[in-house]
Amino acid sequence: MKLNCVVVDDSSIQRMIIAKLVNNHQNLNLIGDFSNAIEAKSCMSLHNVDLIFLDIEMPVINGFDFLDGLKIKPQIIFITSKAEYAMKAFDYDATDYLQKPIAIDRFNASVKRAIDFHLLKKDSKEEEGEHIFIKSNLKKLKIFTSKIKWIEAFGDYVRVVTEDDSNLVLSTMKSFENDLSKEKFVRVHKSYIINIDKVERFNSKYAEIGMTKIPLSRHKKEDLVKALAFS
Repeated sequence: MKLNCVVVDDSSIQRMIIAKLVNNHQNLNLIGDFSNAIEAKSCMSLHNVDLIFLDIEMPVINGFDFLDGLKIKPQIIFITSKAEYAMKAFDYDATDYLQKPIAIDRFNASVKRAIDFHLLKKDSKEEEGEHIFIKSNLKKLKIFTSKIKWIEAFGDYVRVVTEDDSNLVLSTMKSFENDLSKEKFVRVHKSYIINIDKVERFNSKYAEIGMTKIPLSRHKKEDLVKALAFS
């Protein structure tokens, strides 16, 4: 098991040191190392990243501002030369905080903590059922995917409709499309992703979930038919 990692540090020397530590660790896979947050964010839109080694003091966009701009946050190990950032770092649910210069044993201890947390989340999913976390009204909510009926674009937000309630999330349809099982969830319209287990009937124009008719895009109907055939 390997965690996919990125390194973000404006110092080329520090970046090289951390990248080497990552490459030498048997449980880490380096996706890329970047001198600024903009390049890192672009990479993360294309790759699944489990862990970020993140410098705090960077020009233009510092480490905290970078995290504020992420809708979905991987585990974070902050790296900085100043101890006074430690308290703020843990306000961001940081997995750990490394102070420069980085000792190998301290680096390995941080990685072990990240791996243990990753395995804990994985075991939790297997024991409790597949779930995701969403942030709504400044609260982090745990949503079991089996209870999701559909996901709906709602202006700048996304509405997650479950068997129990619905919540508005500041996110994107693409983000949910990536996070949810492609075997159970199908994007049937630019504004809708549906749980195929909840579909009661459908025709050429709509899929019906309870009393709600979900519109089907013409070129997406075949995706729904295939998904239902193999469900």
